[in-house]
Amino acid sequence: MSKTPLILDIDDTFLKTDLLHEAVWAGLGQAPWQTLKACARHFRAPAALKAALADIVTLRMDLLPVRPEIAEMAKTAKTDGQVVGLASASDERWVAGIAQAHKIEGPQFASNGETNLKGKTKAEVLQNTFGPGGYIYAGDSVTDIAVWESAQSAIVVGAPRGASQYLSQAGKDVTHIPGGWTPSDLLRALRPHQWVKNILLFLPLIAAHQFGLLSFAMVLLGIVAFSAAASAIYIVNDLLDLEADRLHATKNRRPFASGAVPIRVGTVASLVLMAVALGLGAVLGPAFLGVVSFYMLLSLAYSLKLKRMRWVDVATLATLYTLRVVAGAAASQVEASVMMLVFIFPVFIALGCVKRLTELTLATTDERLPGRGYGRQDRGDLRNVAWLGVIGALVVFFLYSTSEQAQALYPTRWILWVAMVPIAGWLVRMVVLGYRGKQDYDPIVFAMRDKMGIGILLITLAMMFYAAGLWAQWFGV
Repeated sequence: MSKTPLILDIDDTFLKTDLLHEAVWAGLGQAPWQTLKACARHFRAPAALKAALADIVTLRMDLLPVRPEIAEMAKTAKTDGQVVGLASASDERWVAGIAQAHKIEGPQFASNGETNLKGKTKAEVLQNTFGPGGYIYAGDSVTDIAVWESAQSAIVVGAPRGASQYLSQAGKDVTHIPGGWTPSDLLRALRPHQWVKNILLFLPLIAAHQFGLLSFAMVLLGIVAFSAAASAIYIVNDLLDLEADRLHATKNRRPFASGAVPIRVGTVASLVLMAVALGLGAVLGPAFLGVVSFYMLLSLAYSLKLKRMRWVDVATLATLYTLRVVAGAAASQVEASVMMLVFIFPVFIALGCVKRLTELTLATTDERLPGRGYGRQDRGDLRNVAWLGVIGALVVFFLYSTSEQAQALYPTRWILWVAMVPIAGWLVRMVVLGYRGKQDYDPIVFAMRDKMGIGILLITLAMMFYAAGLWAQWFGV
């Protein structure tokens, strides 16, 4: 076995992520204004930017996803007596942290705030240290061509624009390690299963008994816009929550936390989705554009701060759900009943508590949830607030049944009172299942898959349609 030193790049080579991108998003979560100021000030000076972010941000180097093939290669080389070192354009403090976390005891070469150790600069430093052909280098970028050219042999991660073929033709011994990402992993990051929540946009049409084709089409377009907006924010949330997700028993497999999809890809995808949401919002009119814009701003505030605040997070979740209903009214140009909004808000308060109850019940320790303000000792309080939401919703529904609007829409109002029984049953069942940990982490997604719950909701809907006289209108019964 060769005793030639093995020198590893870090970003997208030893790690399945990029430390600069990790630091920017961690900084946006930990100290957003300082991070934005540092990015604006040092935009054209990458070495200074990395040093500034290293002053601002604390990264858990032991949690960062490692590329298993390179880690195994380094382990084997160390066992065989090879020197294993690191050479990265990342800041020297980050490189030292990686070396310490993974017990890499060889030499370290890194950016220092003034010099950005990249490309030819890195090649010169390594050649001066080890001599021409005096090291084996593992990297992932076309900027590493100069480094590979002066190395004894090359380890190429991914497919950096034909680098492997070029080096082979130049007579280098090349080892290729698979890299890159797949569209299916990016699709997972968009969480398409969560789009089902946007069916809430249809509620104003149903409540107003408006079933015109044009209104239906406009709401469908609104659902596409909200799905794009929601996916954009899901990506932002995941990028802000990288450390918390990596500490989580199941969320650590998410595309960005696991390194399956690069952070830069997620950043671009999020911006594109935001543009799609706002573009469709503009098509659907100023009211809808205002709602979807506010939804994204509130979602960003939730991701940055509000989700870490006890009870504020539940109220914010309820508001985000309610905004979907308001958006449906704006898209279809159907007036949203104030009583309907007052009814659904406590419903969503209850479901927000159910979401946290489920997470706490399924947690493996008594510690507070990572990135949240709750621990298992809060389950009782969350359950009680959920019950208050259930009671509040039922009271508002009863008051609505006595209103002038209900009298106009529902000639047979006593059926509305009977419909309160399945409504109460559905809500109670959701709270109980959440308290017992028998749900998914999102109660709305669970509700759309729960056959018994769907049956209860359909019974309720059928009763309300009958009370409105729609069955007689449609089928003569």
